[in-house]
Amino acid sequence: MAISFTVITTDDEIEQVLALQQRNLNKNISAETAQNQGFVTVVHNFDLLSRMNAAEGQIIAKDGAKVVGYALVMPTSFQDDIPVLKAMFEMLDNLSYEGKLIKDYAYYAMGQICVAEEYRGMGVFDGLYALHKERLGGKYDLCVTEIAKRNTRSMAAHQRVGFQVIHEYFDTTYPELWEVVLLDLRA
Repeated sequence: MAISFTVITTDDEIEQVLALQQRNLNKNISAETAQNQGFVTVVHNFDLLSRMNAAEGQIIAKDGAKVVGYALVMPTSFQDDIPVLKAMFEMLDNLSYEGKLIKDYAYYAMGQICVAEEYRGMGVFDGLYALHKERLGGKYDLCVTEIAKRNTRSMAAHQRVGFQVIHEYFDTTYPELWEVVLLDLRA
């Protein structure tokens, strides 16, 4: 099994990302699986993911032709395309990092990251972020996202690759305590 890290180039890869997302949505898995394995929250569709891919290559991990992980790049120009994320982008406008407002940095949001269950613990997560740093580090200063505080597996993995918590808040849209995390791509 040789995992490769690349960007989406075909409609089939987009479909595979969406299928992997559906298999790992919080609403589609048991509470025990969510607690032990993590989960994703936001649902994308083919049109949105295609447009995001045209704007910025979407990073995936593949085992042969099979997509086994993804780490979506969501430029700020897409902030109105997923209504549930609008509040996050508005909040980011008022948060600061190293004495400067986030909105004054060149940044993108981690649109979502997910690794197929049978490929977890094999370095896929780290490989996805390594390609983010390689491809986007010269163009963007920061990668920012939010993680449900109860998603402890995701939080630990993000901290392992260098993300730091910069804010915590309760969101009434998805009644959940969230942690805003940031990866400084300039480092």
